[in-house]
Amino acid sequence: MHRFVPATLLLFLHLEHPVSRVFPEDSVGLVQPELAHFKEPLALACGRQLDEYELVYETYGTLNDSRSNAILICHALSGHHHAAGYHSESDRKPGWWEACIGPGKPIDTNRFFVVSLNNLGGCNGSTGPASLNPATGRLYGADFPMVTVQDWVHSQARLADRLGIEQWAAVVGGSLGGMQAMQWSIEYPERLRHCVAIAAAPRLSAQNIAFNEVARQAIISDPDFHDGHFLAHNNIPKRGLKLARMVGHITYLSDDAMGQKFGRERKSEQLNFDLSSVEFQVESYLRYQGEEFSTRFDANTYLLMTKALDYFDPAAAHGGDLAKTFAAASASFYLISFTTDWRFSPERSQEVVNALIAADKQVSYVDIDAPHGHDAFLIPHPRYLQAFSSYMNRIEI
Repeated sequence: MHRFVPATLLLFLHLEHPVSRVFPEDSVGLVQPELAHFKEPLALACGRQLDEYELVYETYGTLNDSRSNAILICHALSGHHHAAGYHSESDRKPGWWEACIGPGKPIDTNRFFVVSLNNLGGCNGSTGPASLNPATGRLYGADFPMVTVQDWVHSQARLADRLGIEQWAAVVGGSLGGMQAMQWSIEYPERLRHCVAIAAAPRLSAQNIAFNEVARQAIISDPDFHDGHFLAHNNIPKRGLKLARMVGHITYLSDDAMGQKFGRERKSEQLNFDLSSVEFQVESYLRYQGEEFSTRFDANTYLLMTKALDYFDPAAAHGGDLAKTFAAASASFYLISFTTDWRFSPERSQEVVNALIAADKQVSYVDIDAPHGHDAFLIPHPRYLQAFSSYMNRIEI
């Protein structure tokens, strides 16, 4: 028999005996960001340097005595340091890669010590355009220097030094994060044992560069952009950011995924013939995504990140020969692609695989049949998690 308890009494009992939130067993639970301040100058590929800078990061799991179980997580364009767990008991949304990081998950925090950071130029705690320039006492804004994937890897190596990690068990990333993982294998071949690149590419196609340019122009042409110094005007180019995110979001999903999720469903059966109205569910979804993104992401960071994507082409220094690019690499490689990813198609991962084979490197590759498009690397598709776990479980620590 169930006993009825008045709501007022339930509230009283809750106040008298507060109960801590119980997180899922496969979550790392509550996590706390940490900040590393670097005073030694960092020379950048653009010819400028940062005299000092900060990197915000999170760690999950425990570093073993031999410091051999560390994993570096590199984030994609709009990602950040908060990859897993929760920042508070009231936090309803976990980190962006909660599906893959935690006890018993592909990146198993019972085995690995995981480090996830926000890259330089970001807007989630690391030094970037929205930070104060110590030389002027003003916000960097558009004066923040251009950063590249190579620059990020150099700054990440300094963070590893700070943490006492001489060699990563693996450097792992999806999309732009996968590009960073590959750059690690080229720049610091002795400092990682495994390179895991998911839904990545050795360089952007002309079509990808074109999408990025449309997004940048949407931001730059916004009257509230103020040549990149919008924060000094107490403003943000919200319309431009919304459009940029809407364009980008279309490319992250497959046609099938959009069709299954929205089809041609309308919010109302009645056509209103208003050109500015939101009638289709997919329109409503894109506008919501754009609105939400415009309130949390810095426009200058978006410009920097997309340019870093465009510039990534490590084979350019070797006459376009990708096999020569990986000649000095000593890591074992694991590449994952997704059948419906048309932004970074399976053919781009296979291009890297073929180059690694030609360079006589150890490489494993799987193409996952998943309907989600480029965003599939963020989604807990069973076959993907199984393939990811299978490789990570073989890494010796």
